[in-house]
Amino acid sequence: MGVSLSPASSSTVPARRVPALRPLAVASLVVNILIVVTGGVVRLTGSGLGCPTWPRCTEQSFTPHGEMGIHAVIEFGNRMVTFLIAAVAIATLLAAWRSGRPGMTRLAALLAAGVPAQAVIGGITVLTGLNPWTVSFHLLVSMAMICLAVALVRRVGEPDGEANAVVAPAVTWLTWAVFAAGWAVIYLGTVVTGSGPHAGDAEAPRNGLDPRTVSQLHTDLVFLLLGLTIATVLVLRAVEAPAQARRAAATLLAVELAQGVIGFVQYFTGLPVVLVALHLLGAAVLAALMTWLLLSVRERREPRGRRDGTERRGPREPLLSA
Repeated sequence: MGVSLSPASSSTVPARRVPALRPLAVASLVVNILIVVTGGVVRLTGSGLGCPTWPRCTEQSFTPHGEMGIHAVIEFGNRMVTFLIAAVAIATLLAAWRSGRPGMTRLAALLAAGVPAQAVIGGITVLTGLNPWTVSFHLLVSMAMICLAVALVRRVGEPDGEANAVVAPAVTWLTWAVFAAGWAVIYLGTVVTGSGPHAGDAEAPRNGLDPRTVSQLHTDLVFLLLGLTIATVLVLRAVEAPAQARRAAATLLAVELAQGVIGFVQYFTGLPVVLVALHLLGAAVLAALMTWLLLSVRERREPRGRRDGTERRGPREPLLSA
């Protein structure tokens, strides 16, 4: 017999107001962006193998010893952020479950499940000596968790009815194209990093690709993303889309332009650590905003059959609309 995370199995479930749910959802987003930044600090300071094994920091201890130096402290600090994320994820899941809203409970459960998954991937990354492809996958999973956290933040403020588009299907597909191009840009960014000098440790391998070639491909995709986003901004204005969708597209475009400037400057100045860290933070914000845009071109209404604080449960919905 399977175990359901839904708070009830009957055709109706009580919908409760849980004041802590919104702050916890926002906290989930913040901590998942935070670990992207702290992970970047680990790599940029050459601290990736400061704790040379996993789950212990050394073969004898879970914590670093004083003689291990600053690199061990930085790496161990990043590992501790995982416990912060786990605490927020558990609290968010409990609050979502108490709310009696299955859609939010599913999203919160996925975020909670991502924490141990990321811990294992991080451990494999250390045990493989910072293999660049494993490092890339580790970052991409964090970006996916940021997208899920955005979906949860959005879901908290919505009714529980079915999600319906507020723009024409062609416009919806345009926002999906932006989302897909954004993910391609983020992925190629990790490949560029895997070919560059910031390996996380002096002895860590590189992916063997030519940095100039993959940087050019990454730049080409950035221009594609900019073009699609500009088109989205113009189309949303032309069709008089809701203000929230137009704001989401305009904000995304502003972040993309800032990211482009940082990317060009860091490339032509020899990849200074501060600019690379800012670029990494920008990538996390980019993942959040392109998800927000995708969710801003549809809306939910109160479900039929809501009576006295209960809701009729319908079929499962797509992940980003959960």
